[in-house]
Amino acid sequence: MFLEKIKSRQSGVMLYGITPPKAGTTPERVAEIADKTIARLSSLDIDALVVYDVQDESARTNQERPFPFINAMDPLDFASEHLGSLNVPKIIYRPAGKFTPAELTDWLEKLHQQTFYPVFVGVPAPDFQVKTSLSEAYKIWEKHKVTSVIGAVTIPERHHVLKDEDVRILDKMSSGVSYFISQCVFDLDYAKQLIADLSASCKSKQTDPPTIIFTITACGSAKTLDFMEWLGIHLPAQVKEDLRQADDMLERSVEICLEIASELTTFCMEHAIPFGFNIESVAIRKAEIEASIDMASAINQLLRDAGLRN
Repeated sequence: MFLEKIKSRQSGVMLYGITPPKAGTTPERVAEIADKTIARLSSLDIDALVVYDVQDESARTNQERPFPFINAMDPLDFASEHLGSLNVPKIIYRPAGKFTPAELTDWLEKLHQQTFYPVFVGVPAPDFQVKTSLSEAYKIWEKHKVTSVIGAVTIPERHHVLKDEDVRILDKMSSGVSYFISQCVFDLDYAKQLIADLSASCKSKQTDPPTIIFTITACGSAKTLDFMEWLGIHLPAQVKEDLRQADDMLERSVEICLEIASELTTFCMEHAIPFGFNIESVAIRKAEIEASIDMASAINQLLRDAGLRN
């Protein structure tokens, strides 16, 4: 089970990530989306389902957003009310700073009652007025630490620039965080550098490393590629050129993603970092959704071949 794998620092964790339906979607359509999601995922061997909290990050950059922002349903409401028959744990994202301590306390109680697990993320813009700091949010969660685990986000691109992601990770570990889900990985060197530096820092401090779960996402169109870059995901020039020149961008992106997963599997095992993968599916195109399912199955097999999954 997900909880035991994280607490015992087992490698080979498999997650699948989705966004909730758009706000204002009719109840009938929400039910239809949920039914299709359950049907697609029921056959997958995953340890938990990630349900993201969709935020408007337009204030983070001056660049125009490739896709217009549309509010989404609350991820906890969607998971609890519509995905109950999908018999896997749910991981729910929450921007802690947007809520008061009392609101976060109530939210965590609801999660705990349903055996869901939280991932606290930052606010959508640097000048956002924070109601609860991340450190305060972790203290509120602490009462659940015996029977739960809490996650956070790690960003290899930030480490490439600031060289301190390993310090951030160790700091959050001291607050109770035991696993980290990365931003989508397309730059293998960035991810490897983060792992190498985290491994060295943990050895230096004689600390067991946390589980790092790499998010893997297929890219099926030039506009999706632009959106990834707008989100801050770094694609090396050769990868971008490879994708843009491909006869089938989606197919080529899946090949690249599987190569990245294979390389990271070997690298993490060499550095004794517990790890896993989160296959993200946030597109609405049927071909991209089906590609994510195929990719999840392929990475599952990769982990089985490495002796990391039964």
